[in-house]
Amino acid sequence: MSNRKNINLGAAIFADIENDPYLNELYDNLLYNYSIKLFNLKNRETKPVNIEDALRFADILSKSTDKENADKHKIMAQEIVALLRTIEPEHPVVEFYLGSILSSIGNYRGMAMATPNYRYKSILDWFYAEFSKDLLSIPAEPDYQFFRSQKTVYDRLDEPYFSYSGPTSMGKSFIMRMFIKKQIMDGIASNFAILVPTKALINEVTSKIINDLKELLAEHNYRLVTSAGALALKQDHNFIFVLTPERLLYLLISNPHIEVDYLFVDEAHKISSKGPRSTFYYKVVDMLCQRFRKPHVIFASPNIPNPEVYLKLIPGAEPGFGQRLTTTFAPVSQMKYLIDFPSKKIQMFNTYSSTLATVANIRKEPTFCQLIWRIGKNAQNIIYCSGTAKAVDFAREFASDKPASDDKELLTLAQDIRNEVHGDYYLADVISKGVAYHIGYLPSTIRMRIEELFRKGLIHTMFCTSTLVEGVNLPADNLFITHYKNGRAKMTPVDFKNLIGRVGRIEYNLYGNVFLVRLDKKVKTGEYLKLLKQEVPEQKLSLVTELTGPQKQLIVENLMQGNVEFPRHPEKQSNDSYDLMRKFAIILLRDITKDNRSLVWREFAPLLDDVAISKIREAFSNKENQLDDDINTSLDQASNLTAAIANGLKYPEIDDRGNVDYNDLMDFLETLCRIFKWEVYERSTLGFVSKDGSYGKLRWYAVILSQWIKGTGLSFIMEQTLNYKREHPETGVWINGVKNIYKDTREHRNIVISDTLKAIENVILFSISNYFLRFSSEYKRFHDVEVFSNDWYEYVEYGTINPLSIFLQRNGFSRETSTYIKRTRSDYVVMMPDGEIKLRRSLAECPSASVRKEVADILYNIPELFIE
Repeated sequence: MSNRKNINLGAAIFADIENDPYLNELYDNLLYNYSIKLFNLKNRETKPVNIEDALRFADILSKSTDKENADKHKIMAQEIVALLRTIEPEHPVVEFYLGSILSSIGNYRGMAMATPNYRYKSILDWFYAEFSKDLLSIPAEPDYQFFRSQKTVYDRLDEPYFSYSGPTSMGKSFIMRMFIKKQIMDGIASNFAILVPTKALINEVTSKIINDLKELLAEHNYRLVTSAGALALKQDHNFIFVLTPERLLYLLISNPHIEVDYLFVDEAHKISSKGPRSTFYYKVVDMLCQRFRKPHVIFASPNIPNPEVYLKLIPGAEPGFGQRLTTTFAPVSQMKYLIDFPSKKIQMFNTYSSTLATVANIRKEPTFCQLIWRIGKNAQNIIYCSGTAKAVDFAREFASDKPASDDKELLTLAQDIRNEVHGDYYLADVISKGVAYHIGYLPSTIRMRIEELFRKGLIHTMFCTSTLVEGVNLPADNLFITHYKNGRAKMTPVDFKNLIGRVGRIEYNLYGNVFLVRLDKKVKTGEYLKLLKQEVPEQKLSLVTELTGPQKQLIVENLMQGNVEFPRHPEKQSNDSYDLMRKFAIILLRDITKDNRSLVWREFAPLLDDVAISKIREAFSNKENQLDDDINTSLDQASNLTAAIANGLKYPEIDDRGNVDYNDLMDFLETLCRIFKWEVYERSTLGFVSKDGSYGKLRWYAVILSQWIKGTGLSFIMEQTLNYKREHPETGVWINGVKNIYKDTREHRNIVISDTLKAIENVILFSISNYFLRFSSEYKRFHDVEVFSNDWYEYVEYGTINPLSIFLQRNGFSRETSTYIKRTRSDYVVMMPDGEIKLRRSLAECPSASVRKEVADILYNIPELFIE
């Protein structure tokens, strides 16, 4: 009896309401009727929906206070009214309920977009709404409101540590940006760091922060920094760092005096990923938390149920429910469909009943590309492909029968791609028709312009790879998923939820459509259904899941013997798995010699008794001065490097025109190959040995590298690379996993262009850059100098030997824009009497669209660089 007294009216109303048979019948019929409209099935009868009943249900659901299912109820309420509005656009009652329900659930941004003229039905409702708006107002932008879940997170960001998760559309990074803006507005002098998983996201996040802050940056002496080489670091400022974990590690190593007061780890679920890059998160969080002035550490993840797991990275933190928050409320929803070509059916998926129901049969044998156009002709479409070759092929097929656009911006970008990359590059052809492919190795300036034209609606259909999963925000009405794999691996539930959450953006609509496409019988329906139905499981740390007991034992046994060149275990261990194992071993060795009881140490603790620790310390006692925090290189590599520099090793000489003798360069790279043991540690790229015993790939990389540092444009690099292929056709091209002799066809040229762009991104700018950074750092240490001439690390990092171009890039300009300014220096560059370099403000009105965009941001971030 006492239990019944404790149940209030709200609990009685909302308990189990989502399972009400009539509600589910109404929702299912609504979804079916919406589907008929979506697929333009003119001769199909709709199912009966009592609009009044549906709206009453939605109204009740929007007010849910149920402890477990309130978010679910509110999402369902929003979906009901949003679908009704699409099906019955002229119905005045539907329009009113839409405004009322969005107000009830606190989706004021949705109201501003969908029902800007909504009027409350009573003065009491108006007062309550105004009170809620005031409560949810964004302190840094009082005219706008947070969602309730955003406000809850925002109020916790000043805690010593905190971890939260929510749907992709929640706006997790937006909360961070608004917190930083308010701190700066209040005159607080702190340094903030935002960690993002990819270089592509650095540009996007940086541009958004500059747009948030504008004049506030200069007023409060803040600078945005995106690399350890930024000139602003040598000046007296407060900083906002937007960096990948690798870049933050090198910034901490090269600038140990710089404090970080707030560390925001965006897309924190990457700490659980299988690849070796996850190791950098452990290293940088631990390094910062070992400091006397400890930062506030905030983790943000999409869709995971246990965000507190990442608090384990913080020494002394006690992960618990007090320092975590999960929310499932999404301000936009996704309507999901299975397009099954082998079975010739289109089925709708009801999220609430977890069932598929046939909507239509595919009768006229359309191709996939024809179906995309039929569904998305007047919409923004993104097509996810499991690999780059498929994305390019689909984009070309889709664009083949589309007319060329007469839009100036599209045609300018297409021509710029022909000029800057290569005249034969397929991307230029499809861009001119409002179609694009978005893949990781595209030059950043081109990729950002593609994203901008997609946001404007000039590019209407875009074919993507996993870059979309990794956080790039693009407003799409429709998302077509062509496979449940990302490369060769199956998509995880986290990645799948993150991917489908990218469709439908609150600035544009309340929902989007997701089409899971089964193109052939190899694609299994059951795998799609598993991803649709499966809840995201609790996440574990990669340190726990990716290192086996025998691998940990192997690491400890080798360290006890003073050995850091670990054998692979098992023998056929993948390169990524081996790299991850090796990096954790490097972290462990450093921690043991420094007596730093990090999370990595604690994970190995069962294998580390006093005897083992003593033996490891003794084995490395005479090498402690060679151990450091760089986890890209191990002690054996560092020892070899020190000895080689002591014996006089230095970078190859470059003449005044930027030319280097190719044989000298190959000799140097082959020497580094032995020093850094690339045949062991980089055996698929830098250390790849051809059947004839030569370093086949290294010779190709040397061609690209010699042109890259010269500062030549990509188009010249492409032509040189193609010439190399023409002269060495036996080096071939790979098509569908099969090596083909190089023939100078347009298809083969495009493969070489793509491979070259990929090599620049992944090998020249990542692997070689990291090794050259290590070489330059050791060279400076050994010769006791702060700088030295002919520093190839700088030449690789900035893609030039030209001092002006290097200076401009260290101030935040891209390589492409720096090349443009150098080329037009008589118009825009001013050398001051004291030798300082300044830029004319008229650069902001130059003919180049991409240059103008960069200048607009840098005018706010480094205003002192410009003069009238």
